[in-house]
Amino acid sequence: MKVGLISDTHGRLRPEVFDRFGDVQHILHAGDVGTLDVLIELEAMAPVTAVWGNTDGFELRSRLPETAEVELQGRRILVVHGHQLGSPTALGLVAEYPGFDVIVYGHTHRARVERVEGVLVANPGAAGPSRFGLGPSVAVLTLSTAGAEVSVLPL
Repeated sequence: MKVGLISDTHGRLRPEVFDRFGDVQHILHAGDVGTLDVLIELEAMAPVTAVWGNTDGFELRSRLPETAEVELQGRRILVVHGHQLGSPTALGLVAEYPGFDVIVYGHTHRARVERVEGVLVANPGAAGPSRFGLGPSVAVLTLSTAGAEVSVLPL
């Protein structure tokens, strides 16, 4: 199963996302969505599980949870923006949210994939407007009987 990972769109959904997510069966959005339209466009590709981030306004906060849990291919996955920890790290997220197989987060705009204490922790980077001198990116989580892997894809 392939799962699209996206974060920090800040109201902008780049056309390249549709190419990168062409064969995903589910999409996880780790916050700072920006507008409801972003989620509507993503839902045209696959079911979406999304959380709100620190820059999201009332409309999104009233519709989305702060954290979301989903089970895919028998794995417990947590989606969180990460602002709750200030400057989130893989180690901090695993300590704060125990019991998950995969944690997907955003906030830093920096793509990162790590394994901590057997937990796969992934930040797909920021898919929206370029900030902090970082290029935009998304990621794809591949879940199989052999395990779970994440590939970061530049936009």
